[in-house]
Amino acid sequence: MPSRRDCANAIRALAIDAIEKARSGHPGAPLGMADMAEALWRHGFRHNPADPAWPDRDRFVLSNGHASMLLYAVLHLTGYDLSMEEIKNFRQWGSRTPGHPERGLTPGVEMTTGPLGQGIASAVGMALAEALLAARFNTAEHTVVDHRTYAFCGEGCLMEGVSHEACALAAAWALGKLTVLFDANGVSIDGKVDAWFCEDVGRRYAAYGWQVIGPVDGHDGAALDAALAEARADTKRPALIICRTHIGFGSPKKDSSASHGAPLGEEAATATRRALGWTAAPFEIPDDIRAAWDARARGKALEDAWQDTFAAYAAAHPQLAAEFRRRMAGGLPDDWPQIVSRLMAAAMAGDKAEATRVASRKALEVLVPAVPELVGGSADLSGSVGTQTAASVPLDTASYSGNYLYYGVREFGMGAIMNGLAIHGGFIPYAGTFMAFSDQARNALRLSAIMGLRVVWVLTHDSIGVGEDGATHQPVEQIPTLRMIPNLHVWRPCDDVETAVAWRSALESAATPTCLALSRQKLPQLPRDEAQVAAIARGGYVLRECAGEPELILMATGSETALAVEAAVTLGARGRRVRVVSLPCAEVFDAQDAAWRESVLPSAVRCRLAVEAAAPSWWRKYVGLDGEIIGMEGFGVSAPGAVLFERFGFTADNVTARALALLERFGAAAGR
Repeated sequence: MPSRRDCANAIRALAIDAIEKARSGHPGAPLGMADMAEALWRHGFRHNPADPAWPDRDRFVLSNGHASMLLYAVLHLTGYDLSMEEIKNFRQWGSRTPGHPERGLTPGVEMTTGPLGQGIASAVGMALAEALLAARFNTAEHTVVDHRTYAFCGEGCLMEGVSHEACALAAAWALGKLTVLFDANGVSIDGKVDAWFCEDVGRRYAAYGWQVIGPVDGHDGAALDAALAEARADTKRPALIICRTHIGFGSPKKDSSASHGAPLGEEAATATRRALGWTAAPFEIPDDIRAAWDARARGKALEDAWQDTFAAYAAAHPQLAAEFRRRMAGGLPDDWPQIVSRLMAAAMAGDKAEATRVASRKALEVLVPAVPELVGGSADLSGSVGTQTAASVPLDTASYSGNYLYYGVREFGMGAIMNGLAIHGGFIPYAGTFMAFSDQARNALRLSAIMGLRVVWVLTHDSIGVGEDGATHQPVEQIPTLRMIPNLHVWRPCDDVETAVAWRSALESAATPTCLALSRQKLPQLPRDEAQVAAIARGGYVLRECAGEPELILMATGSETALAVEAAVTLGARGRRVRVVSLPCAEVFDAQDAAWRESVLPSAVRCRLAVEAAAPSWWRKYVGLDGEIIGMEGFGVSAPGAVLFERFGFTADNVTARALALLERFGAAAGR
């Protein structure tokens, strides 16, 4: 029987081999955290390598994602579908072992990590998901949800502000099944951290309300076992285990930043193997060590026992079991078509001007009671952004009932926690803040797009229409820069009906996050026929047609759409043929077939004018080099919203004048 250190050294050896072969990577953390990984993964971690999606598995997040070879080595050794060839192809094109862990690419990787701090923060969301699901589905006779969430992190994660935001909430929400193992090695890329990271981390986490264990020797298996047992025993407080370790353990570069982000080099790698007593050839694992790591039999037994429990549960509670299966699979309720019918009926009944943030709340009044997996929230702006409904129940940590979270003023933490809820499964998280503050959470939003998570952001106060709050609260660049993020849908609806369709799209887009850009000011309800209502779902459509072939296309989104319609009416009265195109979601429109896009924006019509109260350059892709854009060239100012729209040229009269000038220019060019 190999020793625990031998088993940990298998991780170290694979990390050295893969990083040396790739000539790229981070050996220091895998060498330093190998004993921590051995203690967790071989002593109590509940998982089944043959079924990485088993619903009641423990969750693991490597928050310091640069230590990816630690995780890949563990997944390979325990029996996941990650071959030695993939280990050898570390950081190479087409491999399942990228430089940082990526969800959906490598079996057993729960979350894409790399931006430090977000892994811990999303682990909070995963732990919350477990608590909420346990309260919803467990019964007195049957426990079908009972697992833990673990995260590894380093000093860098704890320096990042997002870890502060989320970890404070973890304590407030009493997430006792969350355990974070802190790799306290005292070194980062710039060297010894004591000059810039000198706080007492343990006291900080104790102040949050966490259970703080240690410091313990992070290379002592027995000490780590005891710490993990202590963490598991406290069911009311999340636990931080402070593990004193040596970065680059066993190498000549131990305790030095030189081991952090570059291969050890052949000479140092050989010396490390010698110091560890590791005699196997590169990429070879002795049979006894491989057998000691193999978790497939134990994992199968654990899942089989759970399946037996779930079968008895399903027999006793078939409706609960069916809902659990559906939610964990990511499917919408069976009566989704009927829910959509009610959603659209409520939207089309509106006949008065109102803000699209109000229209969004009206949509949620239909959706929240009908879609139980919706979990809402806000960064201290519930009333302003309209995310709290009559069916919203604030979280009660005594019973873990509720479907609404008060995140406080923590936009970044909110975004990362929403990601965690979505990653875990069983929930569709949505939450709101002002659009100008989306920048605070941008990296969490970017990660949700990379991972393909169904997360919905309600971003209100979407333009200079905010008014008196001034430039700090008036988004100008946010809408176009959000549109630049791949795999993100940005909907900017113009009225109740477009808002309802945006919500429908957000919930039906199972692998894409959505941002809803919503107005503070009231907007008129625009007329449409049934075909136009159906066309909204295609992201862009003809809202107002002219008689005959159009000579000008006006394009707009959100609050500026009504201005385009009004200008088109005026221009039509002057005998000009003007089509109005509403483009509430460019990403969805761009994904349509070429025939649809051509039918909406015929290439023969080059005379085009776009209107949007945002930075204009993004629109060039639609208006071409010859068209024009009415947009915001600078920041806004403090004044009533109506005054700002007039001063910055967002009026029907200005749109009309600019359109006439453009038509004259095109006419003159044609005459020449």
